[in-house]
Amino acid sequence: MRQNGRTVQMPRPAGRWYPMPPLWLEGRAWLEYAALRRDPVLAGEGVPAGAGRPVMLIPGLLAGDASLSVMHGWLRRAGFRTMRSGIDLNIHASSVLVERIVTRLRRSFARDGRKVTLIGQSRGGSLALGTAQRHPELVERVIALGSPLAAPFDVHPTVLASVYALRALHTLRRGPANIDAAFDRDLAAPARVPTTSIYSRTDGIVHWEACLRPDVETFEVSGSHVGMGVNRAVYRKVASLLGD
Repeated sequence: MRQNGRTVQMPRPAGRWYPMPPLWLEGRAWLEYAALRRDPVLAGEGVPAGAGRPVMLIPGLLAGDASLSVMHGWLRRAGFRTMRSGIDLNIHASSVLVERIVTRLRRSFARDGRKVTLIGQSRGGSLALGTAQRHPELVERVIALGSPLAAPFDVHPTVLASVYALRALHTLRRGPANIDAAFDRDLAAPARVPTTSIYSRTDGIVHWEACLRPDVETFEVSGSHVGMGVNRAVYRKVASLLGD
């Protein structure tokens, strides 16, 4: 689109469907896990010493902390102090979940005065960035895995239907319909802490372009959306970032 003599790239409409890899290809996650098990990075090769540095892992939509147990164990073995988000099932309003996360971050900061690195998968990455936007004094950096940071609704129609259903459920429980309006504004604002978005063009859940923003570092891997938490290329990039 031309505007005032300049070419302006218009944002994609939220929730618009784009051609994406077939959903059944998400079954590759098991192959990604098998490849990770054989990769020396899982045993600690190239992983910096954690020295007790705090890292919180945040799960994706309809998932809980247990979904990132492999990464938790990997970081603990390297000496990081891993923290759970306290999310057993990621179905609540973003603003509600952010407050839960912030409560845990404050306890951690009171304990040792260290900012926490947030690693979030899918919606968890959006929650991580939204948390950092509100409380950069508590967050060291954000690492998002397959997270639609630029267009939160640019996802597979099945997932989008789940999102709308959860919002409707919240409203039926007499919660305000616009409870996440402030969170959405925070997420769209320029990142206030160093942020890296790791994405895959063969992601069958989140459109890969929704993971790209000019204010964050981006890194491409090959793999599925579901497998982001067990992808060996993701682990190598995370190790590199934690070593910065």
